Amino acid sequence: MSRRRSLSEEERALWTGVARSITPLRGAPEVVEPDADGIETAETEANGDSRREAAAASPHPRARREPQPVPKKKAPPLAPLERRFKQRVARGRQPIDNRLDLHGLTQTQAHGALLRFLHGAQADGAKVVLVVTGKGRSKTEDARESGVLKRQVPLWLSLPEFRPFVVGYDEAHVGHGGQGALYVRLRRIR
Repeated sequence: MSRRRSLSEEERALWTGVARSITPLRGAPEVVEPDADGIETAETEANGDSRREAAAASPHPRARREPQPVPKKKAPPLAPLERRFKQRVARGRQPIDNRLDLHGLTQTQAHGALLRFLHGAQADGAKVVLVVTGKGRSKTEDARESGVLKRQVPLWLSLPEFRPFVVGYDEAHVGHGGQGALYVRLRRIR
C-alpha cells in the first residue's frame, strides 16, 4: 500500500482557495479539508461542524450559505414602430389617444411629467400617445445644438424605468409636429 504524502503550505493554501471559490451542489456532502498530513481522519470529520461554522462566518461571499434573491424580471426590449402602423397614425386611421406638450419645462420637470403621463395613459388604456418636445431654438443660425428635450426624451424612453410603459417610439409625421414630436406606443396592462 502506498503512503500519502503530506501537503505543503503552498498546496494547502491553493486547495483552500479553490474549495472556497466553488459553490456546493444542493444535497451534496461538504468536503472535509485534509489535516496537516493530508489524511482525513475521524478527528477531522468530528471537527467538521466547527469548520462549517467557520466557513459560514468567513468573509468570502461564496462560503456563506444565504438564500439567493430572486432576480428581477428583465425589462422587455424596445421595438421600433412598424412602417404601416406609423402610416395609420399619421393618416388618422389609428387615433392618438393622448398628448403631452413638454415646451417650457426643465429637464427635471419634463422627466417627471413624462413618467407620470405615460403611467396615467397606460392606466387609461391608451395605445398611442404623442409627446411634443419641440425642436429647440438656436440663438444663431449656425448653432448645431438642437433642443435639450428633443435629445433627452428618446434617451429617457429607452431607460429601464420607462420600459414597463413603452413598446417603442418614433419621430412623428410633419402634421403632428415632425422632428419636434414623438409617437409613443404603450404596453397593455397585464
